[in-house]
Amino acid sequence: MKKRFNTTGSCNPALHYMVDTSKKLAQIEEYIEEGLYFTINRARQFGKTTTMDLLFNRLSDEYLVVQISFEIGDAIFDSVKKFCYGFDDKVANAVGLQPEHVVFWKKEMKSESFEDFSAKITTFCTSQTKPVVLLVDEVDKSSDNQLFLNFLGMLRNKYLERSKRGMNSTFHSVVLAGVYDVKNLKLKLRPDEERKYNSPWNIATDFDVDMTFHPDEIITMLNEYEADYKTGMDKVFISNEIYKYTSGYPFLVSKICELIDKKLEKDWSENGVKEAIKILIKDRENTLLGNLTKNIETYPDFEKLMIDILLHDREIIYEPNVPAIDLALTFSAVKEDGHGHIMIHNLVFEQKLYNYFVAKESLKGNTDFSGNRSIYVQNGRLNMPLVIERFQALMRNERRKADDNFLERQGRLLFLCFLKPIINGSGFYYVEPETRNGGRIDLVVSYAGEEFVIELKIWRGEKYEVEGKVQLAEYLNTRNLQEGFLVTFSFLKNKTVQEEPEWIEHDGKRIYEAII
Repeated sequence: MKKRFNTTGSCNPALHYMVDTSKKLAQIEEYIEEGLYFTINRARQFGKTTTMDLLFNRLSDEYLVVQISFEIGDAIFDSVKKFCYGFDDKVANAVGLQPEHVVFWKKEMKSESFEDFSAKITTFCTSQTKPVVLLVDEVDKSSDNQLFLNFLGMLRNKYLERSKRGMNSTFHSVVLAGVYDVKNLKLKLRPDEERKYNSPWNIATDFDVDMTFHPDEIITMLNEYEADYKTGMDKVFISNEIYKYTSGYPFLVSKICELIDKKLEKDWSENGVKEAIKILIKDRENTLLGNLTKNIETYPDFEKLMIDILLHDREIIYEPNVPAIDLALTFSAVKEDGHGHIMIHNLVFEQKLYNYFVAKESLKGNTDFSGNRSIYVQNGRLNMPLVIERFQALMRNERRKADDNFLERQGRLLFLCFLKPIINGSGFYYVEPETRNGGRIDLVVSYAGEEFVIELKIWRGEKYEVEGKVQLAEYLNTRNLQEGFLVTFSFLKNKTVQEEPEWIEHDGKRIYEAII
């Protein structure tokens, strides 16, 4: 039986095409060898459970590994006694334990208090020939429960005392996995609860392992697949293309591959990747992207941060201790851009967020985008000059009815509101993250095999206008294109603007320029 790409639950190397994560696991194993306690905190569908399962298999020869999970709705949090009994049962049911271990945890020394519980852990750990490692998954589902925090406090005390009592007096290493880092319970995890600042898990070391999949890792999964199906794909190109749009987010990597394999007749090409992303973004059942927009509705500061980055071109300094940034990092919605600022984590997220904000803006009815969209597509080809010409006319009309500050601030969002219905279903767009600075963004539109690069720029003087043309020409060179489009938003009362968009020549490139 051939393997398949898996996007639900934990991955199994015997059943699923998987990225080779052996280097990451080796890094994590070093933490465990040193006897460290730590948390693997990453956003949902980031491969945490799969990592814990692989760790279990990797460590089992050298360690006695106890792997458990705290699922939502557990009744063990009703009382101390129930918690201790429940933990006993979870350990007894853990995979890999010997019958004598099961008897010990289920029938011997039933714990009535955390003191009893602590003594039981000591008895168990000191009786083993191997160091005992505890792996706990889904901890964030319990992190706001006081009994769980008391449990962590007990582990902390035993950790601090083990140098006096011997390394085997407690767990050699404890690994917690979840969305939220219980080392720093500073986030407002639920909108209606108070902030928590003190954590009993401050003994934990910082976890600094990159859990994203890089192109040289993605290709290991494609190698497996290609050995089975022999599609002839350019594996290097496809792995880089997938990484380009996902930034290595594990679920997105696997989902794109799954869609190409199952829904797109194994179209392992640039177009296949783009089509897979279009399907992914439109999927109402996708919980990852659904949670992204849900978090916007739930956390106003998070929404403001996304708007500032995407629509207002604000360069926001990377500072994890700022609550809104901390929250966005916890959701893996953003990352550091390499220059000390934050950016949206990947182009798939960015596309979803643009679609979300475009849809919300269109519902407000601030602008009239009615009309026959078919006039913009002729013989299957998108007439981008006409799109820009009509958008310029629309904005000039809207200027008579709306506030200039609003139009300038939201101009690029309004352009997407105008563009999206035209290309919807057949086209694809994304914003090039490397050019989102200095008041400019480059929008890359793909339609029927053609690419259009549109620079959307805020007017900041003649000098910057010339620079915009230079930058656009340079960017066109990187994509081997001869034509580009420059849309400048300017609402200066005393500025004379061109009546109609026009073609200009710059550095050997043809640029269709429109000033709004």
